[in-house]
Amino acid sequence: MRIITENILRFLLLVIVQVLFLNNLQFTFCTPYIYILFILSLPVSCPRWLDLIAGFVLGLTIDMFSNTLGLHTFACVLIAYLRYFAIKLFVSEENRITNIPSFHSFGVMPYIKYVVLLTVIHHTALLALETMTFVNWWITLLRIVISSAVSIAIIIALQFLKRN
Repeated sequence: MRIITENILRFLLLVIVQVLFLNNLQFTFCTPYIYILFILSLPVSCPRWLDLIAGFVLGLTIDMFSNTLGLHTFACVLIAYLRYFAIKLFVSEENRITNIPSFHSFGVMPYIKYVVLLTVIHHTALLALETMTFVNWWITLLRIVISSAVSIAIIIALQFLKRN
């Protein structure tokens, strides 16, 4: 019951921060999307079908507030689906037994690799679908790189704060 309450609070907090604060920042090439921390922090033992539903609900919620017609939903469901494979790829068998992905449970480097991979995939899917053109593709690539780097830095900083 405690894990369900924590995840509901995490969901609400990340959606509020994303919608009210981060989506309103006026940077040319950068919008940090830290709401994906909700998907990244789901328990390892969470069934895959529940990962997909959580990704769908999170993406749909952000889409409703951002008026983006399914872009966030697609990107969230994609990383919710790939999360299992990323954990298997980067995290050793004995560390996968732990419940919540973090520096402490996965180790620092495996957790960073996990966050980087899924964040870059999310941002690539989201921003490529948002642009839907190969005209000025370098601008889209620059937006993906900068937004991913800033999002990753914030997510890792939040993990350090949580750890301390």
